[in-house]
Amino acid sequence: MKIENAKAQMRKGVLEYCILLVLDGKPLYASDIIAGLKEAKMIVVEGTLYPLLTRLKNTGFLTYRWEESTQGPPRKYYELTDSGRKFLGELEESWRELVEAVAKVRTNKS
Repeated sequence: MKIENAKAQMRKGVLEYCILLVLDGKPLYASDIIAGLKEAKMIVVEGTLYPLLTRLKNTGFLTYRWEESTQGPPRKYYELTDSGRKFLGELEESWRELVEAVAKVRTNKS
């Protein structure tokens, strides 16, 4: 397996978690979500983001509202629901457990 493929699979596995993290505390427009992910070197394109946002909305973790824009058509702003914030907390705990487990594997290797 090539390293780029492995890295892509690792990013894919944590992308929903990262989207929820970016949205934690503030509603954002899709391009702002992409910018936040790119800033963290979690490269994502609109074709990847929108299906994930739809899935998160359909599971009740996100909601959205339309807001008029002075620079064109109305914009859809996404934000976490109470259920989404609870799910994010559960993901954060799972992430901590995973990081600890990997750290143990790394320190226990022969």
